[in-house]
Amino acid sequence: MAENEALKQVKTRLGVHLALGLALLAVCAVLNGPVQAAQPTQFEVRGVTVDVTADSAQAARVQAMAEGEIKAFDQLLRRLTLQAYHDRLPVVSASEITALVVDFSVTGEKASRVRYIAKLNYHFRAAGVRALLDANGIPYAETVSKPVLILPVYQSADALLLWDDTNPWRAAWDTVGVGGAGDLVPMTLALGDLQDVRIIGAEQAIEGDMQRLQELAERYDAGDVVVAHAIMRMDVSGVLPELEVYLTRFGSTLQEQTVVKTFLADPGEDAPQLLARTATSLKGQIEDNWKQDNLIQAGHAQVLPIQVRVNGLKDWVSVQSRLNGVAIIRRMELVLMRRDQVRVNLHFIGGAEQLALSLDQADLALWEEAGIWYLGQKTQN
Repeated sequence: MAENEALKQVKTRLGVHLALGLALLAVCAVLNGPVQAAQPTQFEVRGVTVDVTADSAQAARVQAMAEGEIKAFDQLLRRLTLQAYHDRLPVVSASEITALVVDFSVTGEKASRVRYIAKLNYHFRAAGVRALLDANGIPYAETVSKPVLILPVYQSADALLLWDDTNPWRAAWDTVGVGGAGDLVPMTLALGDLQDVRIIGAEQAIEGDMQRLQELAERYDAGDVVVAHAIMRMDVSGVLPELEVYLTRFGSTLQEQTVVKTFLADPGEDAPQLLARTATSLKGQIEDNWKQDNLIQAGHAQVLPIQVRVNGLKDWVSVQSRLNGVAIIRRMELVLMRRDQVRVNLHFIGGAEQLALSLDQADLALWEEAGIWYLGQKTQN
């Protein structure tokens, strides 16, 4: 009887060990596979508006789908590339674009006897788009920045406005599409409620009060804050309005940087129109600055051996999930796995500094000590 009980215990232990072994093998199989998101959101274009009139509703719909696909693809290429390359973007046939579409969906569909109106959403094949840009020698960026909070400070004569309802500069930023889905630099405007007013004022914003700026950024879960200080004057002729803007980005992602630009109104352009045009231009400037720091040049992936400091399997799974969202990582190989450490080879495009910046957006820290590269999750305050 005792032998049967002992045999049962042995079998039980063997079963547990076998199950654990199979689980570990399954984990290792996953870890050894390529680390990639199923379909990066930056290759998704949403809300493409189409409005087509034809001989019939069906003909209008077919034409709208064809036009929407081309329009969405053009938006995608412009999103990923610097403005300086937009006049060099490749001309791609409709059939080639269709081959790059993973799927699409339709919202807000309306149709009459001869007219079709809708908003279309498209997912494009990341690998195909990358190959197209590489083949045409056009550098591109994929890394999505943490959200950026825009603080528009307006100065005219003796008035210095930030949260005031009469701030026309804030109204201009509100009209330029801040918060567009899929942008590499997601931007948002603060609410301007009582809590915002308590945290920071116009003078403190333009002076770069880091403690207050950080508090405001934390409230909106933003990585950086951009203070757009606009000064409205008249030009030397005293006829046309002139806008001088100091655009400063504060935060941990990048070193503090300031861009100074002057915008002169075109003939017949009033102050609100000048403000709107300026906000649109500066939004593009912010995006271009980010893309410039994250450009991916055509070439072979580099390999970087790293040690990941973890506290058990659960911690590692969390790190791996974050790595899945890092655009420039092409794949990962597991070398060694322990309870407190995982060693992997990262295959990525770009340099180590660019990789560190991309990892920072996923709240992962990369650093080097005595020739060894380490990776760990950033401490959340």
